[in-house]
Amino acid sequence: MDPEVTESLAPYLTERTFKKGTVIFVEGDEGDDVYFIRSGAVQIYTFDGTKKVMLAYLRDGDYFGEMAMMKPGAQRSASAEAAQLTKVYALKRNVFERLILDHPRLALYLLDDTMERLRKANQQIYDLTFLNVRTRIMKRLLRLAQENGTETPEGLLIGIKVTHQQIAEMVGAVRETVTKVFNELQEEGLIVIRQKMILLPNPELLVKRLQEEN
Repeated sequence: MDPEVTESLAPYLTERTFKKGTVIFVEGDEGDDVYFIRSGAVQIYTFDGTKKVMLAYLRDGDYFGEMAMMKPGAQRSASAEAAQLTKVYALKRNVFERLILDHPRLALYLLDDTMERLRKANQQIYDLTFLNVRTRIMKRLLRLAQENGTETPEGLLIGIKVTHQQIAEMVGAVRETVTKVFNELQEEGLIVIRQKMILLPNPELLVKRLQEEN
């Protein structure tokens, strides 16, 4: 946002803090707020029958809850949960609408970002439909590295701690299968686990192996 937009917005923001594991809203709830993450992380997820499927893992600076803001009475299309201690700024629908009217370019920014999220959602649907679990896990690791990676002398370090269960929810698998694939990838030297964080010692090799198996 432009600085003047941020300044005009600040008085209407309400800061909220959520402990790890706190559900912020549930799929089907009526949406009246959009949230901006100040610090922490938020999981956006839905359920495929009884299986939890993670749609997005959001960090500082990301926002969520905007889809239900587009139309009064619209329901949340997914659930949101704090993945760690998280602070957010909440903005009410009526203020959000006035902000768009006063600054029409914001609608273009929002549309552009929404289209990018839709593209990623379509890719996730394709992956879940056509790719095996090992391939889905490899793709997800590369995406996490792209979004949260830090270059180190040993390789590309994914800068967030993710459990086998969380990876399973991201790729639509069970935890036992993820553990098996992780063991395979470690034996092949494609990943290294350090202090519960994932290191890609040679990301280019992982990309090459993914292309060979896809």
